[in-house]
Amino acid sequence: MARAPVMAAGGIVLRRGDAPLIAIVRQRKRNEWVLPKGKLDDGETPKEAAHREVLEETGHDVVVHEFLGTLVYQSGGRSKAVHFWRMEAEGGPVRKLMSDIKAVDWLTLDDALARLSREYERAFLTQVGPIAIAAAGLAPSPVPEPAPVLAADEVNAALQSLTPPEAASVDELRYGVLQKVRAWLRGEA
Repeated sequence: MARAPVMAAGGIVLRRGDAPLIAIVRQRKRNEWVLPKGKLDDGETPKEAAHREVLEETGHDVVVHEFLGTLVYQSGGRSKAVHFWRMEAEGGPVRKLMSDIKAVDWLTLDDALARLSREYERAFLTQVGPIAIAAAGLAPSPVPEPAPVLAADEVNAALQSLTPPEAASVDELRYGVLQKVRAWLRGEA
């Protein structure tokens, strides 16, 4: 029987400055740099836990804003689901760091991404960091460039111009994608 996932919450904590800065914390036990987060206490909502954990781990009181997403990963043989909110810290710390935390650092998004110890947290922050910064009004909202739309005859013309090895590569790619979709639909992926 599958065990229930560990529920946790945290924040993408921003501080205004010349450039927007993001808080990351260094764990004492593993000596890893991570996003501030922690497990829910009994009777606590994820949003309440996020606020409490960020205060304990960064020492800063924060204003909690919108929900940014959930990061799910394996920890100690169990799934861990961490809900994150955008938060803003103003002023300096209001309390000491909890004993589990060795240090807090305020870094630009690029520097935070380079410093984080866990790949899955880097991937998550890569996605939600720019959204959090834009939502705080600290950077322009990213506007994706629209992909050019090709008519069916343009696609067919492009495929006809492929060399035999290129065409075989496209066929292999199509087959691989089809197999992955089939496995996903069967619940195997």
